[in-house]
Amino acid sequence: MIPNNTSVLLIYTGGTIGMIENTETGALENFNFEHLQKHVPELQNFTFRIDTYQFDPPMDSSDMDPDAWRKLVRIISDNYERYTGFVILHGTDTMAYTASALSFMLEGLNKPVILTGSQLPIGVLRTDGKENLLTSIEIATARHPGGRPFVPEVCIFFENHLMRGNRTTKSMPKTSTLSVRSIIRYSPPPAYTSNITWANSYGKHTGRVQPHYLLDTILPYEALPRYQKSE
Repeated sequence: MIPNNTSVLLIYTGGTIGMIENTETGALENFNFEHLQKHVPELQNFTFRIDTYQFDPPMDSSDMDPDAWRKLVRIISDNYERYTGFVILHGTDTMAYTASALSFMLEGLNKPVILTGSQLPIGVLRTDGKENLLTSIEIATARHPGGRPFVPEVCIFFENHLMRGNRTTKSMPKTSTLSVRSIIRYSPPPAYTSNITWANSYGKHTGRVQPHYLLDTILPYEALPRYQKSE
């Protein structure tokens, strides 16, 4: 049973998941959240409040930078007490970078912050975005009977895997005759898969989240080019 005080803030930064085809030109354009109910009618099956926040204008994920990370941290921090969890819709190119940054910038986090995206726009018939979005919302609201979240940290949900935000990378597989697509990868085994129970996989977090806006913990690192000897 979903508690009466359950709510989610859905934050759209940009990316493929939030694009629809213009019926007149055929071009892909960023959609407005008003179109969500039309393209994802399953959202009406959720019995709790889902509010939305949209970057204006939406950002291509290749343009995501520390200023955008700070903006996300501020949105989450300012609304922290109002929502059970947060879902961030993000382009896949830099999703892993954003997830990792947020995991350190939101110190003491004890609520779910789930990033997700898609390979195909949400308005396309075979989109993976619908499943990613719906499952991310479910994860963001999943709680133990006492109210403690199942996933009190920053994670990425993609292709039926829930991955820790600071353990995830994106890579491109070798070209095949069937498809060419990017893959969000997790270095150790995924924290969860969507068809198993999530309980007891995370430690208990207590206290108020402490947001960090200054990225001042930079370590100097000198790298020199090296050549391998040919056999």
